[in-house]
Amino acid sequence: MGALDGLRIIDLTRVLGGPYCAQILADHGADVVKLEPPQGDEVRDWGPPFQDGLSAYFSGVNRNKRSLGLDLSQAEGRDVLMTLLEGADVLMENFKPGTLEKWGIGYEDVLSKRFPKLVHCRISGFGADGPFGGLPGYDAAIQAWTGLISVNGSPESGAVRLGIPLVDLGTGLYSAIGILAALQERARSGKGQYVDVSLFDCGVAMQHPHAPNFFQSGNAPKLTGNAHPNIYPYDLFSTKGADLFLAVGNDRQFRRLMEILGRPEVAQDARFLHNPDRSVNRAELDAILEPLCAEWDGLELATKLLSSGVPAGAALTVPEVAEHPHTLAREMVVSKGNYQGTGIPVKLSRTPGSVRSTPPDFGVDGRAILREAGLDEDVIDKLYAAGITLEERRT
Repeated sequence: MGALDGLRIIDLTRVLGGPYCAQILADHGADVVKLEPPQGDEVRDWGPPFQDGLSAYFSGVNRNKRSLGLDLSQAEGRDVLMTLLEGADVLMENFKPGTLEKWGIGYEDVLSKRFPKLVHCRISGFGADGPFGGLPGYDAAIQAWTGLISVNGSPESGAVRLGIPLVDLGTGLYSAIGILAALQERARSGKGQYVDVSLFDCGVAMQHPHAPNFFQSGNAPKLTGNAHPNIYPYDLFSTKGADLFLAVGNDRQFRRLMEILGRPEVAQDARFLHNPDRSVNRAELDAILEPLCAEWDGLELATKLLSSGVPAGAALTVPEVAEHPHTLAREMVVSKGNYQGTGIPVKLSRTPGSVRSTPPDFGVDGRAILREAGLDEDVIDKLYAAGITLEERRT
């Protein structure tokens, strides 16, 4: 059993942030019932690549869940949702703010009164209030609005979108924290609550160290490429093989780096003695480091440095990461049947997470979910016949 065994989550979210959050909770044992609109979660179509009809994008964030197709635009569909909520601990949704209220099942007026122990997590683009309240948001647009693009890239490249959907993923993580915090408080008070998480807020919250630097100095962050604004050497260097990232955070590490590179006297140079010195004398230090690193194979040097207590990394590709011995030792690639995905990063000693089921086909678990909710076969058949619940996506 996982740490969250016995927790039931009704998940109305689509695309990435919400599904990622729900998968985190599902990996640790929560029973996640994914209620999909008649057309299905749109990321089922975000490909290629596809395998067994499922896109890689969908498969990456929807394992360990059960799927029921449900038309919530119909009153009968909302009645089914209310029935499912009778046995639920958490409701997750990422509709445009005001949607549930329009349907007559808003949290304040209805859900909190009918289900006082329910934790309701809403993920939205900008939240419900403020000048942008209620407006839609996608990761890249939020990266722009929260300044993340403005600090990513080099003077030569200009501002660049981060290569992963960091805002969506970060929002999923913040949402999981919020849900677990609300459940912990419920254990004391016996009451549920509303968890409001927006992509915009999370994007702003992740502006470290750029926001603190600005608050203290008053200076807008500048594009620094791979270099760190506060620490040096903290940058990417060319070698005979893979590029090498040095992440030297203190003076002891710098001294060890220069010993391995064969120039221990550099660490005693007044220009490089302490981090503030190295940070303001970057060009002079680069003139020394670049030819030294160029004599090494990047993977060999990174491994040697790391083994000697100097944070360093060879710039591996995704295929190289997937096959790396440490990735495999840490079980960060998992397989089940034809499914392959990234592993579970939070390792619990007594109740570890697990991959119990692969990402579901649309509506494949619907009848079982409805039976568990207490509906008899005649009622279930009528729901499917009327198109309120679905076993095939509506085109």
